[in-house]
Amino acid sequence: MTALEHAGIEVTTVPVPGEHRAREDAVSRRTPFDYVQYLPQVLRESRGEYDLVHANYGLTVPFAVAAASLPRTELPVVSTLWGGEYRDNPFASIIERFTARSDRIVVPSNTMADRVDQPSHVVPFPVDTTQFRPIPRAEARERVEWPTDERIVLFPYAPSREEKNYPLARRVVDELEHEVSLRTVANEPYDEMPSYLNAADAVLITSRFESGPMSLKEAAACNTPVVSRDVGFAREVLEDVSNSAIANDVDSLREELAAVLERDEPSDGRRRVTEYTTAEMGTRLRGVYERCLADA
Repeated sequence: MTALEHAGIEVTTVPVPGEHRAREDAVSRRTPFDYVQYLPQVLRESRGEYDLVHANYGLTVPFAVAAASLPRTELPVVSTLWGGEYRDNPFASIIERFTARSDRIVVPSNTMADRVDQPSHVVPFPVDTTQFRPIPRAEARERVEWPTDERIVLFPYAPSREEKNYPLARRVVDELEHEVSLRTVANEPYDEMPSYLNAADAVLITSRFESGPMSLKEAAACNTPVVSRDVGFAREVLEDVSNSAIANDVDSLREELAAVLERDEPSDGRRRVTEYTTAEMGTRLRGVYERCLADA
């Protein structure tokens, strides 16, 4: 929304009822009844004065297409796919079918573009570098109430999120030669995340698959070292960043993480994420919208 407002576009959002939240030990998901309630909300709102409808995440695409198909509405549809829509999702075939009816498809990374069997526009998600910035580690640990005399590796997700592969992160840290604490973060206020990222000696990302992950960019913006599997845009962001690494198997992850902790230095990742801003995202999305409307 901020990106679109930067581009001078008026936005109305219609959120899906219910809640999808990953807790430490379980993931609470929206129910089919939530989506049943959602449909009339979207249809009712679509009768307003709009130029197009933009579905932000695959599960909302069928509703956007339905709204755009109403008599006297006939709005162009732009669909943004995040990546998780096609992984262990019983509705994947429905999402694919309705996505094919979109006028434009937006994805956040080249990895996701390769996964979508249709032409798409790559519009990366930006990081708010005024919020995610380097903070002295001691100051950050005081804020999040972490001890100052521990080596701490941050797994920046709830362990319950299977795609994030917490068991692999646990094994990597347990097999380090020196004692290191592995901490997780789930359901903390988003404005506290910069403190957690700065409080860590390193961030460890062991995801099975990603279209991102945004946590990697946010850590890089804080100059916090990152060791990540080669998923999503990890290589694109970290390839020439100091004191960070890409690895895949448990032995390589352990070796790279040990080396990062031994150096005990910040990375220089911030320079890699400041070049792409929220304003630029808005400009790219506006360009997608204008091409979509020109073809309508």
